[in-house]
Amino acid sequence: MAKAMAKGILACDVGNSRIALGCVVDDVASPVRRVASDDPAAVAQALAEVWQETPEPRRVAACSVNPAGLELLKSAAANIGQDVLLVGSDLPLPMETALDHPERIGTDRLCAAAMAYHRLKQAVVVADFGTAITIDCVSPDGVFLGGAILPGLAPGAEALAGRAAFLPKIELARPDWVFGRDTREAIVGGLVYGARGALRELTEAYAAELRQWPLLILTGGDAELVGEGCDFVHAIVPDLCLAGVALAYRLAEADRP
Repeated sequence: MAKAMAKGILACDVGNSRIALGCVVDDVASPVRRVASDDPAAVAQALAEVWQETPEPRRVAACSVNPAGLELLKSAAANIGQDVLLVGSDLPLPMETALDHPERIGTDRLCAAAMAYHRLKQAVVVADFGTAITIDCVSPDGVFLGGAILPGLAPGAEALAGRAAFLPKIELARPDWVFGRDTREAIVGGLVYGARGALRELTEAYAAELRQWPLLILTGGDAELVGEGCDFVHAIVPDLCLAGVALAYRLAEADRP
């Protein structure tokens, strides 16, 4: 098949709380903007700024788990005369899956997993630490096997403050203690160490199923908070999903006659 001319990709990840936008070149997203997913003016400004940094010929591609945020993005793209190519509808899913209903999986998870496997070409676990925590596994031959979804750190903290009369709101931080000496330290330590424990437990369970140890890649806003200092983490890649969106676009272009 003829290979289509490469385009500059403005990749977008429409999440529950934020929209990340970046120009992806050689699998690296830069510059990257992150704005609230319910702020039309901020979305429009961020899109216009990144668009100017994206080399021609240019297209806008996105994955989304937030329909309302996606509508804001589409409106902003229309202002610059562009459509948004959506992974899972306008663009095929970027990797094979072993799922009963692959159309129901969050395309952000698939894009991040596809990019990780594209780079490493071996069994890999991708953990995304955002509003939700997702910990997913890809087989040695590049099939998305599925994974687990947990509450994110910030929603966990909000839930404790909202449902327990004597537990305060806290700011997340990297704990430099083991024993929480007050309520704040106990909550912070519980959330961060708990996330690390879940990460290790699930990765070990996946490894037992695979009968080999997969490389572990972390991404998302809280990835460094959880993963820094963990000797079982291979790499922390903050913008893995954006690179995966661009990969989905390139794979679709390569399959065109």
